[in-house]
Amino acid sequence: MIGTFSAFAAGGFLAAQFASSALFAARLRRASLPRGVIGKPKIDLIRPVCGLDPFDRETLASSFLQDYPDYEIIFCAPTETDPAVPVVRELIAQYPDVRAQLLIGLDPITGNPKLNNLQKGVAASHAPYLCMADSNLLLPINYLSDLAASWGANTGLVSSPPIGTRPANLGGHLECAFLNSNQARLQFASDSIGNGFAQGKTLFWCRAGLDAAGGMRALGRHLAEDVTATKVTRESGKVVSLTNLPFEQPIGARTIHQVWDRQLRWSRVRRDGFPAIFAIEFMNGGCFAFALLALAVQILGLSPLVWPAYVVLWYLPEVWLMRRAGWPARGPDVIALPLRDVMMLAIWVATFAQRGIAWRGNQMTVPE
Repeated sequence: MIGTFSAFAAGGFLAAQFASSALFAARLRRASLPRGVIGKPKIDLIRPVCGLDPFDRETLASSFLQDYPDYEIIFCAPTETDPAVPVVRELIAQYPDVRAQLLIGLDPITGNPKLNNLQKGVAASHAPYLCMADSNLLLPINYLSDLAASWGANTGLVSSPPIGTRPANLGGHLECAFLNSNQARLQFASDSIGNGFAQGKTLFWCRAGLDAAGGMRALGRHLAEDVTATKVTRESGKVVSLTNLPFEQPIGARTIHQVWDRQLRWSRVRRDGFPAIFAIEFMNGGCFAFALLALAVQILGLSPLVWPAYVVLWYLPEVWLMRRAGWPARGPDVIALPLRDVMMLAIWVATFAQRGIAWRGNQMTVPE
C-alpha cells in the first residue's frame, strides 16, 4: 500500500513538473500582448538605489530608453553619500530629454528600509500610475508598455518575477537556477491558473488603489512589501496580474554563500507572509519526489534503473524550457539544477532557526 501510494505520488509530482513548464511555454507562444484596459496613462517610474552593484549603470540607464509616450523617472537614494548617487546624476545629465529627478533621504514610516527609501518618491509623484522597479532590473524598451498592457478589468497590481541572465561562475549559475526554471516557472504557472503573486522587482500600481490600501505605510505589514502587496490587492477584491513574460536581471558572479543568504532571506519572507504555503515548500524541487520514488522502488521491488530514469525525466522539462525561453542553459546551468534542489531543502530547514532577515546591512524583524 505504501509503495503503491509513493509511486503514484511520485508520478503526480512529475506530471506537475511537466504541466508547469507547459504553462510557461504557452506564454512564449502568445503572438501578442493583452490589450489592457487603461491605454497608456502617464506613469512615474520610481527606482530605489542603495549601494552600487556591477550592472547598475546599465540597468539604471535602461530607465531612460523607454518607448513610452508619457513617463517620468524618480530615483530615490537613502543618503547623499550613497555610491549610486554620482551614477544617477551622470545618467540624468546624459539624457536631458527624459524627465528625471533624484530624491535623497529616508522617511521612517515602516521597519522596511526599501519602503522608507521609496516613500519620498511616491509622495513626489503626481501620475495616476506608479511603477516601482528595483535598481538591478534591466528594463527593455517596452517595459512600461508591457505593464500598462497587462492591466485587466479586475487588476489591482501588475508584477513580474525576474529572470537571471549572464551568470559568470557556479554561484551565478546556481542563482539563475533558483530564479528561472524554479521560481519564475512556478510563479507564472500559478498566474496562468488565476492565482498571481506579486514580486518586489516590479510593482505597478494605480495610485488611487495604493492610497485606498493605506499607502506605503500599509506595505510594511510583513517583512517584504511584495507579500503585503499581494494581500492588500486581494483584500480589495482585485487580482495581481503578471506580465506575459518576465524581465531580465543580470547576475554576474556570486559566491555560494551569497546565494544561500539571499535565498534564505526570501524563504523567511515567505514563511512570514504565507505560512501555509511555506509549510509544504519541502516538496518543491526534486528531492521529495526522488525520495518517494526510491521508497516505491524498494517496497515494490522495481528495477533499480527506474530511479535514475525518473531523475532524468524530472529535469527534462526544466532544461527544455530554459532553452525554449532563451534562459541560460549551458552545461553549468544544467548541473546547477540538482544542486539547487538540495540547497532548497536545506534552506527550508534552516528557515526555522530565525524569523528576521538582514537586507543590505539592515536587520529587519517580523512586524508586530
